[in-house]
Parts: sequence; C-alpha cells; structure tokens
Amino acid sequence: MENKFFTFLNPVLELIDNGSFFRKPFRWLYMVLAALNLLVPIAILVAAVDNRLFSAGGKFVVAFIIIFLIICGLSWFGFQIWWNRREKVNISSQNGDEFVAIPVFSHFLQTCGEWLGMYVGVGGFSLSLIAAIFLGSDSQMMGHALGMGSLFGGSILSCLLFPIYGFLIVVVARVLAELYRALASIANNTRK
Repeated sequence: MENKFFTFLNPVLELIDNGSFFRKPFRWLYMVLAALNLLVPIAILVAAVDNRLFSAGGKFVVAFIIIFLIICGLSWFGFQIWWNRREKVNISSQNGDEFVAIPVFSHFLQTCGEWLGMYVGVGGFSLSLIAAIFLGSDSQMMGHALGMGSLFGGSILSCLLFPIYGFLIVVVARVLAELYRALASIANNTRK
C-alpha cells in the first residue's frame, strides 16, 4: 500500500532513522547554550547592582571589577566551547548507522564536561585567587552579593583544589562519553 494515506510519515521516520532528528536539535541547543554563556556577565552585573555591591566599599568594588572581567573571559570561553562543538555534533553519527542517538548524547555529555570543567578549573582558581588577594575573610560576603552563596572561596586551598576538580570533571565526562561512543560504534560495526 503505497498511497499517501499510509506513507505521509515516512519523511519524519527517515529523519529519526538517519539521525538528523537528534543531531539538528542538539546543534540548536549548542547554539542556545553558547548564547546563554554570553548572558552570564549581564546576570552577574544585575545581581551586583541589586545587592548594592558598588556601595560596599573600595576593596569590594575593585575586587568585583576584576572578578567581572574574569567572568566575562570565562563566558567567552564557554561560548567558544559550545559554538565550536555545534558543528562537531553533526558528525557524531553517520547516515546508515543503526544506533544514532547514543553518539549524539555522548557528544553532548562530553561538551558539558568540557564546559563545566573549564568553569570550575579556570574560574574557580581565578576567582578564589582574586578573593584571597583582595578580600580575605570577606570573600563569603562577595559570594552572597553575586548570588553564588558560599561557593565563592577565598583561600589558597581552594586555589589548588579548583583546577583539580575542573580536570577531573573533564576526564570523567570524556570517559563516560567515550564509553557510550564505543558501545554505539561496536554495535554499528557488528551489524555490518
């Protein structure tokens, strides 16, 4: 039965089967996440203004300006990670593969790990260092003013730990992503 009544969903089913159904929305998601990274500095600035950070005193204002510049840099790095990876998600699976969703999700998991690891490792180190130099024990107050709560560290220990945490996040995400990709690759190659 090859009439339109029974086959009008065939184009949609073909998109699902060849993987475009998964790759294209994830590509759009990567672009949205890239754009959201550029909005982070604006959100931080709004939080600082709402919490009257600029009337808190000289050392807080100077520390905030430096921290804000670091956050702008981190946001630009995050934008670049998502923007770069948006094209690579298209080649995560090939036409003709039977297992197409696992490689796409695996790529997303890997990119999330790279992004989060960069924020935790580079951002945590930089922000902790600035907080330790300029604010000392008052760094917790800055964390609350920026909406970060007690996550804002200001000690030498946090300067050492954040890069390790960031590295571990990238490694764990990459290992999990590679395990999923290997599983899909084995399954796709076994079928051939």
